[in-house]
Amino acid sequence: MRARSATAIVGAITAIGVLLAASGCTSDTQSNKNAASAPEVRLYGTDGNMANSFGDALKDSPAVLTGMKGTTPLTPLSEDFKRRVKTIDSSLTDFNYAGESYDAVVIAALAAEAGKSSDPASIAKQMIGVTTGDNPCDTVAACLTAAKSGKDFKYRGVSLRSSGFTSVGEPSAASYGVLNFGNNNLIDDAKTEFVGAGDAKTEDKTPPPAVSGSATSGGKPQKPPLKYGLLLPKTGALAFQGPPMFAAAKLAIKEINEAGGVLGQPVQVEEGDDGTNPDVAKSTAQQFISHGVAVIIGAGASGVSAAVIPQVVQAGRVMISPSATSDALTTIDDKGFFFRTSPPDVLQAKAVADIIMRDGHTKVAIIARGDNYGKGLADGVKADLVSAGIKPENILVKEYEAKDKYEKDDGPKMFNPVTTEIKNFGATGILVVGFDESALAIKSLVAGGVKA
Repeated sequence: MRARSATAIVGAITAIGVLLAASGCTSDTQSNKNAASAPEVRLYGTDGNMANSFGDALKDSPAVLTGMKGTTPLTPLSEDFKRRVKTIDSSLTDFNYAGESYDAVVIAALAAEAGKSSDPASIAKQMIGVTTGDNPCDTVAACLTAAKSGKDFKYRGVSLRSSGFTSVGEPSAASYGVLNFGNNNLIDDAKTEFVGAGDAKTEDKTPPPAVSGSATSGGKPQKPPLKYGLLLPKTGALAFQGPPMFAAAKLAIKEINEAGGVLGQPVQVEEGDDGTNPDVAKSTAQQFISHGVAVIIGAGASGVSAAVIPQVVQAGRVMISPSATSDALTTIDDKGFFFRTSPPDVLQAKAVADIIMRDGHTKVAIIARGDNYGKGLADGVKADLVSAGIKPENILVKEYEAKDKYEKDDGPKMFNPVTTEIKNFGATGILVVGFDESALAIKSLVAGGVKA
């Protein structure tokens, strides 16, 4: 995000005067003027804002997201999986990155069991192999049994279904949900479509290193227990995306232990906050390292993950993010210790460009958060739109400053000039790539008379 992790506005906003009145942004007279002169546009978003919980940032404008369309890494989730996740957190309204979080925990457990060690270096060497064998297994219990017996297997879980990891430890293929906001700023699940991206042929079939010996002696564990640290957003701009990730990760821990644990003993877990902030995340990661954590699940955002990776690598710990999607992470110098269950944005960019092109746009504006996530996804979407036939001069990209915290007055200062430029440009489609601050951009567009 991401990341686990983009703002989107997809419009079917029908009465702009009513919307403006609802947001308290302008008078009825000005609303009618703006509505008469504004270009008609369609609004789009990406994973950082395509969630029911994002609508909470727009409570004062209860219909403003109606018709907003966008993408997020998502596979069809079974009702049974959602039920199990909700036994951990019954208040959930979204399941974004829940599958990826669950799979991240399970893959690391299988790697420890396959390598017969809770040592992070040993786990890292097995992480890819447990997803790319020849014999599929799709439950924690079945896969742990195969790993304990030394049999060949490949994990096919909640999000990792069609293929395994590439040589750099990320999904070779992925599924994306095309989501639509309906009434009351909530996702209309009945309109969700699923599209695939990537190529299963790019998964790495290189066998993992051979392992000898046993993790137990006389029935007693020889190795220390496998310990996880959850480095996910509780605060900051991605805090609204954190609950389903925490819940799904803790569900995986529970089900691993119910299946007998790893290396003959229960796995352990410690929760932390990445703050959607590099400094907060580094502090939490250091606590994990000092407490003997072997596998860090996180961070949520791409930029935060990039900031923490050098620290984690130096400490020789495994890090696997369920939601960091920036393409820059594919080539980061991680010494083989960083992995992710979320697909890189090169795949999401193609999915976003595809839905924009299917809607027939010839002039597109992109408002993007100025960090690894926003810049990378905006550049990718632009390149794919050009490849699909839109002229480069008909694509306007506007970046805004990425902050740890935004104030209300940041909206007019940061986004009103962008709104004016977009109106003058005459875009028929607007893509917003950001986190919860996307609400400020949307309010500015509406107040400025952009008609969806």
